Amino acid sequence: MPKAAILMGSKSDFPVVKPAVAALKNMGVETEVRVISAHRTPAEAHEFAAAAKDNGIEVIICAAGKAAHLGGVIAAYTTLPVIGLPVKTDMMGGLDSLLSIVQMPSGIPVATVGVNGGENAGLLAAQILAIKYPAIAAALSEYKEKMRKKINDDDCVLQQELKDL
Repeated sequence: MPKAAILMGSKSDFPVVKPAVAALKNMGVETEVRVISAHRTPAEAHEFAAAAKDNGIEVIICAAGKAAHLGGVIAAYTTLPVIGLPVKTDMMGGLDSLLSIVQMPSGIPVATVGVNGGENAGLLAAQILAIKYPAIAAALSEYKEKMRKKINDDDCVLQQELKDL
């Protein structure tokens, strides 16, 4: 079974992480969710990343705010794909988190989604896994078809409202 990990620097990040968990579970992906801090539990971060592949994990999402180093620290210790999920902050609205994640040094790539973009982080992880797992690819196609249908339905309703003006 495909398996992803979602790490968050603080339990207070869980509301941002929850849509990623839901997106992955809806695609049939087993999800391990942990609180691991790059700064407060660096040994645990290293241990988790170094063992992730052996533990069956195939992609890792790292949610963090402010100095948001979790994704980079994890990426330094693994060859698995890492997706950074910046968390909105009071100080700079999440720009600080976004820049901390997206500006990784050469050799330590971390894919990055938008601030508080938990659903997109989960979907990106699913798309990475879909390369190997046809069932996830099919689930993603179905998801996109539902989105297409909803937008087309919304457009039809709008066109009718415009006629009635």
